[in-house]
Amino acid sequence: MNTLAHRVLDFLKEYRPFKDISYEDLLKISSQVKVLNFEKNQTVFQINDSLHDSFYIIASGVVNLSIISDAEETLLNKCYIGDIFGLRPFFAKNNYQMTAKAREESILYAIPIESFKPFVLHNEKVLEYLLESFAKNSRNGYDSDLANNVLSDSVTFNDKQQDLLFFQNLIYNKQVVDIPMNTTIKDAATALTQNMQDAAIVVENGFPVGIITDKLFRSKVVTGKISANQNVSEIMASPVITVLENISVAEAQLIMLKNNVSYLCVTLDGTNKSEVKGIISEHDLVVAQSNSPGVLLKEIKKAQTSRELKQVRDKMTDIIQSSIEKEIPLMHTQSLSGELTLAIIKRAIEQSILDYGSPPARFAWLSLGSQGRKEQLLLTDQDSMLVFEDVPESKYRDVKDYFVKLAKKTVATLEKIGYNSCPYNHMASNLHWCKSLSEWTKQYNNWMLNPAENLNSISSIFFDYELAYGEQNIEDILNENTFRNLKNNTVFFDYLGNEALKKPTPLNFFKKLTLEEDGEFKGKFDIKTKALSSLIDVARLMVMHLGIKGFNNTYLRYKQLALTDTVYAETYLACAQAFLFMSKLRTIEGLKNDSDGSYISVEELSKNDKEKLKENLELLKDLEEMVKDRFQLTQFS
Repeated sequence: MNTLAHRVLDFLKEYRPFKDISYEDLLKISSQVKVLNFEKNQTVFQINDSLHDSFYIIASGVVNLSIISDAEETLLNKCYIGDIFGLRPFFAKNNYQMTAKAREESILYAIPIESFKPFVLHNEKVLEYLLESFAKNSRNGYDSDLANNVLSDSVTFNDKQQDLLFFQNLIYNKQVVDIPMNTTIKDAATALTQNMQDAAIVVENGFPVGIITDKLFRSKVVTGKISANQNVSEIMASPVITVLENISVAEAQLIMLKNNVSYLCVTLDGTNKSEVKGIISEHDLVVAQSNSPGVLLKEIKKAQTSRELKQVRDKMTDIIQSSIEKEIPLMHTQSLSGELTLAIIKRAIEQSILDYGSPPARFAWLSLGSQGRKEQLLLTDQDSMLVFEDVPESKYRDVKDYFVKLAKKTVATLEKIGYNSCPYNHMASNLHWCKSLSEWTKQYNNWMLNPAENLNSISSIFFDYELAYGEQNIEDILNENTFRNLKNNTVFFDYLGNEALKKPTPLNFFKKLTLEEDGEFKGKFDIKTKALSSLIDVARLMVMHLGIKGFNNTYLRYKQLALTDTVYAETYLACAQAFLFMSKLRTIEGLKNDSDGSYISVEELSKNDKEKLKENLELLKDLEEMVKDRFQLTQFS
């Protein structure tokens, strides 16, 4: 009796996906498991290491997973007993994209991929579990107690941001070579050579019945087993595995692995009884990884021109479009898009610095509005401010002139990428929004302590900012000053409260949506102004009122408010979901019409979405009552 194998089996059977494997099969797997001991800080694998022949489950101890971001090691997650990691060799061919290091003395079970794969291929539940875990980089959706955390080894930004590569639609080869069954092997080889393809679909009556590949030519024809004068039916692999053309990378990987094939045939309806549209190879899956968020981030950092940055932004649009179609949680998409957008802005600033030389003083470029809240999915306008450190008066003019030129260059670059200028000129290129730290401190003091005197210059977006480039310390000083000014500042909250409630009523007396009555958008609903803006404004108002720091994103603000202000927890949670739902409607509209998505066509919504939209808009009344109950809205009413 193999005591070690039984001990490993007793451990594995308590965790997914091993729970779904039969006792006999699990015993076979356990007998081939290697037990590895790691000392504290010892590396299991690191970024760019060649892939191992095993994946790992933690038997004892803790393992940290991290990536390198901006030359710094960033912790992604911690794996504890029962957690699986290192799944990349199962589904991808490129090297490891993160580092796994023992945080303390740890014992790992190394499970050989090749030994495990046969059991997975015959257990769809296990296969789908592993692929979903690898793709989503998230907690195990099957365990209600969330005890088992399975992590992907794909490039990611933090533990909440998923690598959306695995939800992108594949760009497949549409120049497919299809040949009749009665074609000779010699003629088929000639057709492949002339078309520079390495595989062809064999068809009968216009429908796919098999596939021939270079590998089949080598193994069956070149070896002399079958004559080149015989028909392709003698060497083809049949039946051919068919799929729909909107298949994702994840789905393609799953089907290839499940059927142990290297090619998929794309057909009109996904079956072998319809027209051939193209072919997908394993190589196509590898190429798809060139559009992964991690790779895009690298492309951004290497970009030398605005054109190159625009190409990355176009790829971002494809990812956003695909994630919407695949119904990936919008918060994940926003988070990913937000990080990539800030990286684009940072690179645009770096390009400007290359043109104008090193900055004469330390500074911070702060993105405002939707960019500052990391909510910008569409190519809407840019909002920004620039803060440079205080310098001697004799140097002030030259320093400011430099930063204004830098800002104008950067704004122009961002315009070329697709981010239009702010119609209200809330940009760092504006002399009024490019100032020294002391000037900005004075500006915020004036806005917050005397709002009535500054109605023409104050804008709420200046309280939603995120550092895109420069000194974190400068942003910290602004934050401290802002929250210091909030204490007992009833006048400022009176102003913010009225700003939040001054939007047009989205529902009329009969609970019908108030649509645009004339102009370019006649008959459409202004979801930005009449719905989303109110949700954004109230979330900002309440986190500032309650002194909640570190949350810019509207969804996250409402989630945090529900934990802090429990009296209205139910309302806050409902608003968080309403914000995501309406943001999705706006994004879909914008992607469909290449616009900012502000005006949606209600007629084109499904009956369910129409009702859900009205229900969400009803929440605005609850928010209005809450704001009126919390604040004495008098002076600015």
